[in-house]
Amino acid sequence: MLGYHVPDPDEAMLVSGAKTKDDSPFKVVIGRGAWVVPLFRKVRYLSLAMFESEIRERCVTKQAIQLDVRAVIAFKVANDTQSIVNAAQRFLSEQEQEMSVLTGRIFSGHLRSIVGSMTVEEIIRERQKLADEVLIASKVEMSNIGLWVDSFQIQSIDDGNLGYINALAAPHNAAVQRDAQIAQAQAAQRSAEAEQESLRRRAEYERETSILKAQYQRDIDKANAEAAQAGPLADAIARQAVLHAQAEQARKNAELREQQLQAEVVKPAEAEAERVRILAVAEADRTRIQAEAAASNNRIALDQMLIEQLPEIVKQASHGLAGANLTVLNGPDGVGELLNGMVGQGLTVFNSLQKALSNGEVDKI
Repeated sequence: MLGYHVPDPDEAMLVSGAKTKDDSPFKVVIGRGAWVVPLFRKVRYLSLAMFESEIRERCVTKQAIQLDVRAVIAFKVANDTQSIVNAAQRFLSEQEQEMSVLTGRIFSGHLRSIVGSMTVEEIIRERQKLADEVLIASKVEMSNIGLWVDSFQIQSIDDGNLGYINALAAPHNAAVQRDAQIAQAQAAQRSAEAEQESLRRRAEYERETSILKAQYQRDIDKANAEAAQAGPLADAIARQAVLHAQAEQARKNAELREQQLQAEVVKPAEAEAERVRILAVAEADRTRIQAEAAASNNRIALDQMLIEQLPEIVKQASHGLAGANLTVLNGPDGVGELLNGMVGQGLTVFNSLQKALSNGEVDKI
């Protein structure tokens, strides 16, 4: 449409020739169209797309070691109006080439400065730290010219032919190679062990298979033998069962006969023997009781006879003392003592005779 202009999505349309509200040198239109009066207004376009700049810089470290550093910068014109105005005033004629050259120079200067404050070891170990510090240091200058940095990446760091970096990497390389050799040896060992284990399992499988085959063959042979012997074995078992039944019947007959003998012979004989024993015991008790009664009667008779003869015994003893010349002391008391002694001697003789009679010594007396 005549007089109506629309910028591309990655462009900013710059309309000059008219006074703006914010005292900008030109009007900035992004993402929409605008009417432009022909002949009185002029339209230009500024790309908002991303650009790339590569730098190769020889830097000197804190240790005075020269390093060749290669980096890549991804940048673009910022989206705000002031940044677009700043970039348009500087790069509108030859935008891409001029922005790339200036951006490379800005980052190269900051890269040399920051590398000079670090050692080679720090640069190798902390490459991202180096990139972040360069990016932070360059941000203010890039903002002043209306540019925005999307990323800054260190591509490579090289010391030429000095061999310093290789020397730093040598211990690690040696350790890596050693670990690789160890890992390779361990892998080979595991492979050999796995192969040996496979062979062992195969041998075990073959052995178990042979054992199972032998067991199966043994079971088959056993079954065949049992089948061949089934008929004779059945006959033998039947005969054995008959013999067992006959033996059991004979045993029962013997037990029955034994019970009959017990009832008919043994029990009556035992009863008769018990009766005879009881009668014998009773007869013996009767005889013993009669003997004891007779002995008791004899003792009573003898005691009666001794009692009857006791005065005669005392009399004979007194006759023996009639012609004796005795001296009696203590008067009447002495005579009493003498008489008491004679009576005591008579009682002693009586007791002796009674004991002799009790012990069956009558004939001796």
